[in-house]
Amino acid sequence: MTVALLGVDLLFRSKLSGIVTAAGGVVSRDAEGCDLAVIAIEAPRAMELITTLHTRGVPVLAFGPHGRADLLRAARDAGAVAVPNSQIAEVLEQRLR
Repeated sequence: MTVALLGVDLLFRSKLSGIVTAAGGVVSRDAEGCDLAVIAIEAPRAMELITTLHTRGVPVLAFGPHGRADLLRAARDAGAVAVPNSQIAEVLEQRLR
């Protein structure tokens, strides 16, 4: 499985990359051809990207600060599974099983 990590800062990128590779997946920084996209909701154009990927049928896992409930809600409305930062690792692991 190819997992695109988009708009993810270095700390989360390292952690999430480890989860993907441990599950036998391949990490990408490109949404083209990915099987799953993981997107930081505070990244520029995140909602636009979520909508585009969802429309193409690509599953999207979005994450961000729990204090940004508005962005988490907007990501869900755009078609993503959206979780707070504290849950992203666990939810990603579950998706990759």
